[in-house]
Amino acid sequence: MDFFIARKVRTVGFDLLTEKVKQELKKEGFGVITEIDIKKTLKEKINVDFRNYLILGACNPQFAHRALLADDKIGVLLPCNVVIQESAAGGLEVMAFDPASAMMDSGNGDLVRLASDVRDKLMKVMDSLD
Repeated sequence: MDFFIARKVRTVGFDLLTEKVKQELKKEGFGVITEIDIKKTLKEKINVDFRNYLILGACNPQFAHRALLADDKIGVLLPCNVVIQESAAGGLEVMAFDPASAMMDSGNGDLVRLASDVRDKLMKVMDSLD
């Protein structure tokens, strides 16, 4: 099982796709609390040119609270990372960490159910992209 879910997108530009992803995350109750521009960071820190690659730290406060109550160590997996990138093969790709795959072996039924609910919401975001 993959640790991420992904969708290839070819019909919009990088900036428009980024805004679309943020809007769709918001519809599913997620806020973007961190934004890491890998292209910009690599250029500034080590003077390397890199393709557009953005990491969004998405958090749904309701789910985060429930997860922290179920296991106080879960913070190492928060927030949910969503990546928007220009793929090396051409086109654009959106990927999100799949919390359900991470929780399968946790032995914590509450976390497994919660992670499945979060995955369903992230899949709705992916399915909204074209």
